Amino acid sequence: MLLAHSPGLIGDAGADWLAGVNELGDVAWPPAPIRTERLVLRESEARDRPAFVELLASPEVNTYLGGPRPRDELERALPAVPGRFPGGFVVELDGKMIGQVLLRRATEHRPAAVGKIDLGYLFLPRSWGSGYAAEACAAALDWLDSVLPGEPVVLATQTANTSSMRLAAKLGFAELERFHAWDADQWLGLRPPAVPSA
Repeated sequence: MLLAHSPGLIGDAGADWLAGVNELGDVAWPPAPIRTERLVLRESEARDRPAFVELLASPEVNTYLGGPRPRDELERALPAVPGRFPGGFVVELDGKMIGQVLLRRATEHRPAAVGKIDLGYLFLPRSWGSGYAAEACAAALDWLDSVLPGEPVVLATQTANTSSMRLAAKLGFAELERFHAWDADQWLGLRPPAVPSA
């Protein structure tokens, strides 16, 4: 599964990825690890750094993100604990990081997205095709619904990224608009706020 919009992946070394997003708001962070049937979503740790390098240097992962970053540049630039910020979940399978799910508030984006929570995700190619992205994103969205009930969530991806388009639909995102940016056709979807249970 390739990334849908992914601001804030690498921390200070990737300030360009941080443009237009900020913290979630009044949310205690980090939460206790979130366990699904097969995965654990948790805060980033120093042991995850090699997987972050692999993610950002992967041509497959970065097909729709402007291409991979040079591995030697990443080795120099990444902080000791990359991706550690409120809303940044490492996705772990059998004790090893396989990806990341990001939940950040969009401050600069398409007008329809500003002020809403933005969902991003990326996974190592060896984990694609097993439903891990859907499982991890659903768990992160369930967590978000529990700590910020009533929050709408947006997701942006290239229309050419058919895997992300399918995942967005599976997660309940409906098209808000299509637009052209970064030399590619883009899709912006909205997941309506969850209705709090009575």
